[in-house]
Amino acid sequence: MEILDFFYQYFFHFAILYVSFALIYVYSTRKSSNPNLPPGKKGLPFIGETLSYVLDSRKGLPEKFITERTSKYSPDVFRTSLLGEDMAVLCGAAGNKFLFSGQNKYVTSWWPDSIKKALMDPSSVDNSSKEESTKLRSYLPPFLKPESLQHYIPVMDSMAKEHLQKEWSPYNEVKVFPLSKKYTFALACRLFMSVKDPQQVTNFAEPFALATAGLMSVPINLPGTTFNKAVKAGKVIRERLHAIIRKRKMELEENRDSGEMDLVTSMILDGMNEIEIANKIVGFFIASHDTTSTAITFIVKCLAEYPDVYRKVFEEQMEISESKKPGDMLNWEDVQKMKYSWCVVCEVMRLSPPANGAFREAMIDFTYAGYTIPKGWKTFWTVHTTHKNPKYFPEPEKFDPSRFEGTGPAPYTFVPFGGGPRMCPGKEYARLEILVFIHNVVTKFKWEKVIPNEKIEYIPSPIPMEGLPVSLKTIEA
Repeated sequence: MEILDFFYQYFFHFAILYVSFALIYVYSTRKSSNPNLPPGKKGLPFIGETLSYVLDSRKGLPEKFITERTSKYSPDVFRTSLLGEDMAVLCGAAGNKFLFSGQNKYVTSWWPDSIKKALMDPSSVDNSSKEESTKLRSYLPPFLKPESLQHYIPVMDSMAKEHLQKEWSPYNEVKVFPLSKKYTFALACRLFMSVKDPQQVTNFAEPFALATAGLMSVPINLPGTTFNKAVKAGKVIRERLHAIIRKRKMELEENRDSGEMDLVTSMILDGMNEIEIANKIVGFFIASHDTTSTAITFIVKCLAEYPDVYRKVFEEQMEISESKKPGDMLNWEDVQKMKYSWCVVCEVMRLSPPANGAFREAMIDFTYAGYTIPKGWKTFWTVHTTHKNPKYFPEPEKFDPSRFEGTGPAPYTFVPFGGGPRMCPGKEYARLEILVFIHNVVTKFKWEKVIPNEKIEYIPSPIPMEGLPVSLKTIEA
């Protein structure tokens, strides 16, 4: 973190604490007008418990914040304050089920201001931010439906092969995390916008990296801060997206062949305006790029750590590979055969979830587990109340892909993609992208971790601090 950004984020917090010191006693002991609120505490004025949450994550213990409070207050729901908001954290499979099924009945979508101001068009944030954020993830264009995505498997396959040949094969050692981000971003550019030129991909990737770095930062829009850089980068991204959208509209109006049916074209044909399309494209980039690259990175990590698991995945993928004719690309039927590989992916996402959870906002006063959640409060569901809970997953720290064989885990316990009406619309896209990449990497390489005990931080997704360097050995054909 740059010195200036460190100053703004941390000195600002301590300055608030100093100014507010005399008010802490009153703030923390005053009686609520509603004695039926969930147990817990709001923490410090303005700051709440955000620093505790962030510091636990930076230490590689994202579940610590949750487990400490469920043990102290309630295994069902507890009260806290994050990102300056009164918040109820609903826990366990029952909490997940309630929030997933309560969409647009008890709760509605909510995004932190840092995300809306950095990446969304200012006019949509000012006028209809709730409506826009609600539609963003519930919207499933024809492009992202399984029957459409299966036609893009050969493209995924050819791009994975090209990426490994160019970025992995020439080297004895590579860093998996930055390369996986490079691959998933290039694939998203190709399938979402038909952008293939490497320089044009880079022109999107550079501001996008700055923008996503500021998504969960303190929203202080002063020169030099991470948030300020994110806001500027977001503006650049939107300008470049609008140029692509306008060009595509002209091509469609002139009845010219605009090439492949990508996400932009699909949304234009659905009658969306430029602002809606740009906001949704940004949202899908966030959902598809960071999460899938994180998942791929930790799959590579786990396959290095568990040779017996690697062997089973290798055998499954080689059986598929040997059934293909030379030059044939993977297809839908091939991916459906990757059953054990998908069990491995799921177990990786259980132990190292690419996303922590999501926020909602209470539309009305409602009761949960005997406690009242007031209208306007934010709610939070998180993977960390179920994924490592021994109630749902015996020996939760053990890596065991067999948990996902047969009927798999109980409903609402394994939730890397959320659930209900707002289940991640890119779930099937992510599944195909990850499995196609696994097929190519395990049939081409064996690898070992260079740093056996590399530190992992969660900011907010898990990130190997050295980029997960691995030594490569090419498998002879």
